[in-house]
Amino acid sequence: MANQMKAVVKVSSKVPALEDASEGARRATGDASSSAPPADPEVVAIAQRRRFSPSDRRRILAAADRCTEPGEIGALLRREGIYSSQLATWRKQRVTNGGDERRRGRKADPALAEAHRTAKLTREIERLRRQLAQARLIIDVQKKVSSLLALQTADEAGESGWTA
Repeated sequence: MANQMKAVVKVSSKVPALEDASEGARRATGDASSSAPPADPEVVAIAQRRRFSPSDRRRILAAADRCTEPGEIGALLRREGIYSSQLATWRKQRVTNGGDERRRGRKADPALAEAHRTAKLTREIERLRRQLAQARLIIDVQKKVSSLLALQTADEAGESGWTA
């Protein structure tokens, strides 16, 4: 019976030591309690596919073209973090379309583009015709005013000539 009491005392004395150790761990990690959420949760990054700009692609292709020794291209690929298949694809694209990126989305309809261009030019022609008509009207009015002023000055000159 005495041995059982000693075992209970030893077990109960170890439990507070475990609680103290876990309390110290909580203080070290900043956890006040295990059920409370952390004050500043860490934001986990969402994986995204890398995209290389056309200038980066040209730069990497030029560097790959300058590689002459065995293993240089492998070192370049490791340094840039790309695969050899990407390099091969970029080379094919450079040959087929001069390095320009393909544009995404619907392709332009040539007939529709021509119709828009024709409509725009028609509107411009109508605008220029209206301006021309207005300019001709203004010129006609100026001619009439000029002829009236010329007659008036001739009359004034005639009157002054008679009285002088």
